[in-house]
Amino acid sequence: MTFQFNEETFRGDYTYFNSPAAVQRFPFPFDQDSYMYSVNIERHPGGPKGSPFEFAFDVDEHYVAEMKDREITLADDPMRCQSLPHMELAGWDLLELIMVSKARDYPDLFKLTRDGNQWHWINKPLGIDKKFTFLDPTTLPCGPMEYITRQAQGDFALLHEREGNLWLDAGMITSQADWSLDFDVGMNFFEWHAPVPKARKMGVFDKALKFLLAVDQEQSYRRLNWTMTVNPRLDTSPENYHKWGPEKRTITPENVGAKQFLRVELQTFWRLPRSNALAFPIRCYLCCLQDLATVPKWGRRLHRVLRDIDPDLADYKGFAVNQETIVSYLSQFDDGAPTSAGIFPD
Repeated sequence: MTFQFNEETFRGDYTYFNSPAAVQRFPFPFDQDSYMYSVNIERHPGGPKGSPFEFAFDVDEHYVAEMKDREITLADDPMRCQSLPHMELAGWDLLELIMVSKARDYPDLFKLTRDGNQWHWINKPLGIDKKFTFLDPTTLPCGPMEYITRQAQGDFALLHEREGNLWLDAGMITSQADWSLDFDVGMNFFEWHAPVPKARKMGVFDKALKFLLAVDQEQSYRRLNWTMTVNPRLDTSPENYHKWGPEKRTITPENVGAKQFLRVELQTFWRLPRSNALAFPIRCYLCCLQDLATVPKWGRRLHRVLRDIDPDLADYKGFAVNQETIVSYLSQFDDGAPTSAGIFPD
C-alpha cells in the first residue's frame, strides 16, 4: 500500500486539497435525495475495498498534515485533551485498539511488537520509534489516550457507562463541529446532545443510547454525520468561533464552489475490553462543493438535499446564512435525472 501524504494546511492560507482519488472515496453521507435524522448505524469495519470503511481506522493522504494541525491546536489550548482520573484504563484500551488495528491494516506504515507488557511501536509517517511498558504511564511522554490520539486522525471521545447512561469522561477533541470538550466533559449522553434540534423529540437519541449500551466487545459499528463549513478548517470549536465564524460571511456566488465545504464525520463505536468504556472515534472529512460535483450523482443529490432541508436543520448544520447561494450554485449540476440508491458513485 503506497501513500503520498499531502503538504497542506487547515488554517491560515488553507492549502488543503483532495486528490481525484480522495474525492472518489469521500464518505458522501446522503443515501437518498432528502435528509432527516435517523439512527443510521451499521457494522464496522467492512465496505468496498479502498473506501474509508474498509479498515478499523482510515488512514489517507491527509494523515501527516492533520497530525500537525492537532499539534498546533493543542499547543494553543491543552484543554482540548482531557481525561478524568477513572478513565486511564480506558485510555490504555484505546491505545491498544488503535495500535493493533493500524499495524494490522497498514503494515507498510505502522509496526507493533509485543512481548508481554513490553511493547515496541513504530509510526513511520511521523518518525516515531517508541519502546514502552503497557499499563505503565511513566514509560510514555503523556497519558495513553493523549499519546495515541496525537497519532490518529479524527477526534476521540471515551464514554463511561453508569446509571443506565453514557458519560463523556475523556476525549481528544480538536476537529469538532462547533462543540466544546471543556464544556461537555462529565456530561451524560442526553446533556451532551441537547443542542441538536428535533432529534430528542423524535426519539432518535433514546434509540441510539439503547443501542450503544447493548454494544459488546465482539461488535463495532459506524454511522455518518455531516455539517457544512466555510474553508477547510478542522478546528471549528466554540472557543475559536471568533476566527471561523466571520468566514461564513465571505461566501459569494463566485467563490462558493471552492470555499464552501461539506464536512462529514465517520463515527465509529467500540466496546473496550478492560474498562468496559465505549470508544467513540469521530473522523472528519472535508470536500468542497466543486470537487463533490465532479461526481454527477453527488452533485444532483446534494442540490436536492440542501434545497429541501428543514430550515431548523439548515441553521443547525451551519449553512442557513449561505443556503440560497449554495443551492443556486449546485442547481447547475442537477439535470433532473433520477439518482441511484446508496452513497457511492455510480
